Amino acid sequence: MELLKMKQESQEIVKTVGDAVSVFTVVGTLIEMLPSVAALITIVWTGIRIYETDTVKDLIKRWKDRAK
Repeated sequence: MELLKMKQESQEIVKTVGDAVSVFTVVGTLIEMLPSVAALITIVWTGIRIYETDTVKDLIKRWKDRAK
């Protein structure tokens, strides 16, 4: 059980670091310091984070349930 808790904490740390990098990438792109590829990576990362939210997961589940 302790190992599972450590794994979840590690995942949260990685997500937080990814979010911070994402924000810095957006700011850097807006002031034209970073290439467009960095902006694309940020958009993908942000999309993944939004997809992981409980709200989106619930919406997708509802859509799948209605399709059945």
